[in-house]
Amino acid sequence: MDLRNPYDFFDSERERWINAPLGGKINASLLSLKHLNYLDLSQNVFDSNQIPKFIGELKSLQYLNLSYASFRGEIPSSLGNLSSLNFLDLGGSYNLSSKNLNWLSHLSSLKYINLNGINLNSTGVSWAYDINMLPSLLELHLSSCQIESIPLSLQRINFTSLLVLDMSSNGIKSSSFRGWFFNLTNLVTLDLSLNDFEDSFPSEFSNFKSLENLDLSETGLKGQIPKVSGNLCKLKVLSLSGNKFDGGIEEFWRSLSNCPSNTLESLDLSYCQLESQLPVFLGMFKSLQNLYLEENNLWGSIPDSIGNLSSLRTLDLSYNKMNGSIPQSIGQLYELVSLLLSDNSWEGSLTEAHFINLTGLQIFEVGNIDRPTSLILDGAYDRVPPFKLFAISIINCRISPGFWVWLQTQTELFGVILQGNGISDSIPEEWLLKISSQPSYLDLSSNHFHGNFPSHLKFPNLTHIDLSHNQLEGPLPLWCFPNVDSLYLEGNLFSGPIPSNIDQMMPKLEELLLDENHMNGTIPPSICKMQNLKILSLRSNQFSGELPHAWNMESIMVFLDVGQNNLSGKIPTSLGVLRSLEILKLNDNNFGSEIPDALQNCSSLRSIDLGDNKLSGKVPLWIGRSNVSKLSRLRLRSNYFSGCISQQLCKLQGLHILDLSHNSLSGTIPMCLDNLTSLVNDASYEYNYDEFEQATLTLKGEELVYNTTLYLVKSIDLSSNNLQGEIPKEISSLIQLGTLNLSKNQLTGKIPSKVGNLHWLETLDLSYNHLSGQIPQSLSSLTSLSHLDLSYNNLSGRIPTGNQLQTLNFSSIYVGNQWLCGVPLSTKCPEDDTFTAKDAKDENEDVKDKLWLYVSVVLGFIIGFWGVCGTLILKTSWRYAYFQFFDDIKDKVTLSIALKVARFKRFLF
Repeated sequence: MDLRNPYDFFDSERERWINAPLGGKINASLLSLKHLNYLDLSQNVFDSNQIPKFIGELKSLQYLNLSYASFRGEIPSSLGNLSSLNFLDLGGSYNLSSKNLNWLSHLSSLKYINLNGINLNSTGVSWAYDINMLPSLLELHLSSCQIESIPLSLQRINFTSLLVLDMSSNGIKSSSFRGWFFNLTNLVTLDLSLNDFEDSFPSEFSNFKSLENLDLSETGLKGQIPKVSGNLCKLKVLSLSGNKFDGGIEEFWRSLSNCPSNTLESLDLSYCQLESQLPVFLGMFKSLQNLYLEENNLWGSIPDSIGNLSSLRTLDLSYNKMNGSIPQSIGQLYELVSLLLSDNSWEGSLTEAHFINLTGLQIFEVGNIDRPTSLILDGAYDRVPPFKLFAISIINCRISPGFWVWLQTQTELFGVILQGNGISDSIPEEWLLKISSQPSYLDLSSNHFHGNFPSHLKFPNLTHIDLSHNQLEGPLPLWCFPNVDSLYLEGNLFSGPIPSNIDQMMPKLEELLLDENHMNGTIPPSICKMQNLKILSLRSNQFSGELPHAWNMESIMVFLDVGQNNLSGKIPTSLGVLRSLEILKLNDNNFGSEIPDALQNCSSLRSIDLGDNKLSGKVPLWIGRSNVSKLSRLRLRSNYFSGCISQQLCKLQGLHILDLSHNSLSGTIPMCLDNLTSLVNDASYEYNYDEFEQATLTLKGEELVYNTTLYLVKSIDLSSNNLQGEIPKEISSLIQLGTLNLSKNQLTGKIPSKVGNLHWLETLDLSYNHLSGQIPQSLSSLTSLSHLDLSYNNLSGRIPTGNQLQTLNFSSIYVGNQWLCGVPLSTKCPEDDTFTAKDAKDENEDVKDKLWLYVSVVLGFIIGFWGVCGTLILKTSWRYAYFQFFDDIKDKVTLSIALKVARFKRFLF
């Protein structure tokens, strides 16, 4: 009896699967089928039900499959009565458990058992003793069973006929494997992936002389990558991905080449931190069908010998550091289906010669998402490629006009990414018409496409489309994409309003990016009815009127940006029902009145930007309370806020950008700012959806736009207010702070003496205040400081020097402080005159000392020379004795040399 759900939950038929499963309780009337030997109830939903005990009375059963049927509770021991059972599959029901497996010992005919996902933790090591009672067992699956240990010994191993063993995704350590385990020498397939070895490759694995498939991926293996030799030469599939091997893989490749016959068909060394080149003899592994080397640190070029891998179907070298040109010998890989070369630094050209023989190619990826490459894709206009691609990804390369025409011969594409390739053309209407019924993913972003998007095109299966950063114009082509969930049209020239019935046109839409276009009109209220919408960005358009007020609690909005438009009126209180909202940007509009208290109900808020509006009143006290404690960015600049800065802000431990500048705030700066722990500790986190946010901040004396690096910015800007009192010394504790701008206030007192603790400070602006006293010497220890402004205060004394201050030598930094002196100001300090006189005196003394030194040397030479030579000239007897002495010395040296030469000759002859 086969009652398996005809649709598989794990493939593309999931939506059909949802409507097809059986449910409810299994009726005991099954017992009337006395001769039932086959029962398959898999892939159904018997939720909250235990496996019926009466199934154990179906004594004729030889095949029982209850996998992925959502059973829960304890496995009934009555299953042990099925003595004729050959096949038992209970896997995939992750709410099933078993305190012991004693019932298994009665199923001596079992050849196949699958208990994947069943909690066997409470069995300890007894599970192995029960399995050992199954002498006919050929295949055993115990993945994700929370097994952490293996028994020290088994007196006698009864299941030596085992061919397939899967114990992946448990907590087993390599030290847990005992000698008896390595006696399962008939194993053909062994899967121990996703365990906790955290050690080097166990040498005992060489005992598995019949092993053809070995998976040790993500087991924490360390050290050198294991050599494959001897008994392991029968391996066909080897997966070691996700481990942390040291250095290169030369020895590994060499050990493979030493096997008598190269039977390896699939090799996965991805995500292994390998640093090496590909060996020149790579082409000798002629049986290789799949080679996965992505996400390593491989460098160098692809060897020409790769063209000898005549069986290769998949080559994945993506996300490495490879360079050089791609060899034309790749064109000899006749069986190649997937060629994945993205995120490397390739050079040169890809031409027709690289592709002409790849008749089976279906997936091709090349380019680099982070930076442009010099790779050129060049093709002939008049040739039709021999392959039919299903997916293509070319990013930040240069596509020639000929190759662009060549690409448009591909009409069976399901996924298209042609991003940043400098394509200059109108939208290829004829090509898109041919593929329109197929693709689910279309990305033509960051090119030079221009003109209108054809209105008659329909893409019924498209779920993601990115036409951003081109020069497209005209009305939004929303009618073309009825089933899209992600629509990126930002950075174009689209104009006109958003259709009022957008909720009906695109009911599945989750992400809508229309920023930086020429859109106008009002934002339609129907946008509030889009229950699946998570991201809405309408920034930098010409929308006017009020923001819709009809937001509802069913919304799952996470990101809302309507900044830089002409919106007016009050901020809708209905925004407070958006409990999922994380980023709210209403900046650079004409919103008035106060910030509604309803926003405090948005408990997920991480970023609020209401800057450059006409808001007034006080900064709400709820900003900083526990219901919005996740806030990390608060920008309220250029409004009409008044009152004091609340100490509640200090409770926002994750706050790393605070901009309250250009308001009318008064009072003192809170002394509790050292509670902002994200400015004290080195912790910067990038969250989902941060990539969509953009903010304008005044850093380093100018307005800068930040987007992808916004989470790294650490800034406090309270400038252009009416703040009074002293700068709290607690600010010196914010050692991660990058920008501190307190300019144009009424601050008094001294600059905190420990300001030098702010080691990462790049911008310090305290200008236009009433600060007094000396500039702290510790300021010179700010080695990252690149913008400093202390002008127009009442500072006094000498300007500190040294380190970074030597480069900040502009007088404008200190102008307007009449009591300051020293470089770079022209005003000299009073003590400078004393220093000058002393320096002049010292200089004169140095000149005199040098003069006497020269005189002494000359006199010494004259006296010494004529004291000796003059005596020899005047006294004849001394002169004769002097020269006679040197003659005697000459004769003795000559005689000594002659004697030694004579002895040497006698020694030779």
